[in-house]
Amino acid sequence: MNGPIDADDILVSRAGEDGDFRERLLRNPRETVEKEFGVTLPEGHEIHVHEETYSRTHVVLPPQSRFSEAEREAARTGGESLEFLRSTLHDPAPPLRPAAPEQEEVRGSGAGSEALAEAAREGIRRGLAFLEPTIDANGAWSCIRFNVADPGIPRHFERPPFVSALCALALESSDEPRARAIRTATKAYLIDTIEYPGLWRYYRHLPPDLDSTSLCSMVVGMHPWIWLGRNVPGILANRDEEGRFMTWVLQEGEPDVVSPFRIEADPVVNANVIAWLGDRPETGDARRWLEALVTDGNLEGSSKWYPDTVSIYYAIARAMVRAKPALDPLCPILADRILGLRDRKGGFGNVLQTAQAVSALYDVAGLGRIDAMREVERLMNSQRADGSWPELLAFGDQSLKWGVVGRIGHGSEAVTSAFCIEALERLVDFLRA
Repeated sequence: MNGPIDADDILVSRAGEDGDFRERLLRNPRETVEKEFGVTLPEGHEIHVHEETYSRTHVVLPPQSRFSEAEREAARTGGESLEFLRSTLHDPAPPLRPAAPEQEEVRGSGAGSEALAEAAREGIRRGLAFLEPTIDANGAWSCIRFNVADPGIPRHFERPPFVSALCALALESSDEPRARAIRTATKAYLIDTIEYPGLWRYYRHLPPDLDSTSLCSMVVGMHPWIWLGRNVPGILANRDEEGRFMTWVLQEGEPDVVSPFRIEADPVVNANVIAWLGDRPETGDARRWLEALVTDGNLEGSSKWYPDTVSIYYAIARAMVRAKPALDPLCPILADRILGLRDRKGGFGNVLQTAQAVSALYDVAGLGRIDAMREVERLMNSQRADGSWPELLAFGDQSLKWGVVGRIGHGSEAVTSAFCIEALERLVDFLRA
């Protein structure tokens, strides 16, 4: 699926022209919708179609909030309450584990591309075996919240929907049975955390945000609110005067603790929104803004939430694939920019940066311009015996306006491992092409 569709208008138009279709839609809406659009809707979600007449009018009420008024009031003042902030966290996280010791040769190194691809396949399976027990019973991924400036500040696990969606999207590259099972569990968790009309938030004391909403929407896909584009009008309304998408969705009665700095238009957030909405006229200004940032080489330091330029390129490359052909002209320029990040030894930095660079190059048809076999070796050399890759900073508020206390970072071994598995899948696909 390439973004939401205007299924309501299509169904109404078809029903107005075809009496038999109208009767089937009223009599058995779910089966008719699935057959008409070639989709499979989630089990347990009912579809009702109502027919108004000249003497009967329907008023559709939105669902009640998932949260009680007491919970909503607590969230509205949550940013000022240390006790409430602690409620967003879970068990204390263990100390940072050291990275895997450097290896002189990777399993299969020195052999041909097929042998190396098979070694990578085994690494993917070991990585998935590590990930499987890290997903909780609800299907949620864990991330670790830590202080970038002061490692002595306690580390805690957190389970926001955003992290689960971010990692599930990376695992879409894999057709391994464990990867499919993890994605299925994660999708169920995201559906369970959705808020009408298809929004998600990072923490309860924050308003919904377009980063979480876009990533979760891409994972959930066939949930009717998402597939029918129920969240699209609100997303499109959340643009600034230049047509760029704003991070936070501020609503009456919702927490407004971020409103003083809502002005940011983050390039990754905009790329993720474009990836979800697809190629449509309403995203044109945001696309042109991203194109200008990449073409002019102005991406470094442009994102408040993503620490490395390569992570911005990764998000834009994903948008290029999902919103074709909107960003196609940017393809060769983006490949050049990613390749320009290499150091003197041809590396892209740490293993997380390497994984994101590899996957982004795959998306822009640029893997042929690097030594793919060497990148397999780099990724495999960083994998631990238990199948994991090391915890690294994946995203977080890196601005100095909040001082030392506010320099919050997020990452985990599971997050890094998801990206490394994605990169190895891309490299295996390339080596065997």
